[in-house]
Amino acid sequence: MADEQNEVPDSTAVRTALWRAMHVQVDPPPHVFEDEIGLQLAAPGDEWQQRPDMDPRATSGFRAAIVARARFIEDLVAEQTGRGITQYVVLGAGLDTFTQRRPELADRLRVFEIDQPATQTWKRRRLIELGYGIPDWLRLVPVDFEAGGDWWEQLSAAGFDPGRPAVVACTGVTMYLTKDATAATLRRLAGLAPGSTFAMTFMLPVELIDDADRPALEATKPQAQASGTPFISFYTPQEMLTLAGDAGFKEARHVSGTVLANRYFADRTGGLRPSSGEDLLVATT
Repeated sequence: MADEQNEVPDSTAVRTALWRAMHVQVDPPPHVFEDEIGLQLAAPGDEWQQRPDMDPRATSGFRAAIVARARFIEDLVAEQTGRGITQYVVLGAGLDTFTQRRPELADRLRVFEIDQPATQTWKRRRLIELGYGIPDWLRLVPVDFEAGGDWWEQLSAAGFDPGRPAVVACTGVTMYLTKDATAATLRRLAGLAPGSTFAMTFMLPVELIDDADRPALEATKPQAQASGTPFISFYTPQEMLTLAGDAGFKEARHVSGTVLANRYFADRTGGLRPSSGEDLLVATT
């Protein structure tokens, strides 16, 4: 998503990129995920760490959750690439920098990043300005969702082969979509070639969030509303698994935030842990 007039990514995508960079710059190693290229793309100015939403202590749980989900997705992509998958689709790519950070993996794939046209125009320009260019294996696929653009049609036009399996990721998006829209996306992706994998984050209802994390989550809702991207959809894990099953996926599993915390943050010093509130669906065809 982007500001159409100014051709800049929306505030949510920028915030995610800045939290990724802050993890590298503020949190002690080992880092769960290393990405400062998103910071280069956003170029927020020298005072960016002074922003209220970058407070290193108050936002540490959100920051940890963002890098945990990013690490999980890239571990999944690496695993699937090792099994011979050659297509990777990122729905709502924003400031994703996989192809710039992981060229040794990306050049074994054809990577399709789907997002709004203004975001894609801005990102293309910034990648060229920074010297990264647009490698042959990266396809920026502009889709005007607000005008009813058909992302599947655009994806095929960009060279995606529906007859070959793929790995598809969608993070930080479903809370902004209606449940009908998410169900439609699941039905479309359930039709991917056999052997495909789809990973998607979803937000939990407040009653399933740890008590300690509820105030911070409640505080973000007015900010999301003010940014024009209110949270409108929440799912229990069973509800999401049922949606995936009804859509036609062969198998679906729930990956909780606790699993990610134990996988990537165990035995760390300093107390950095992901906040609860966002889990993952991993479904296969």
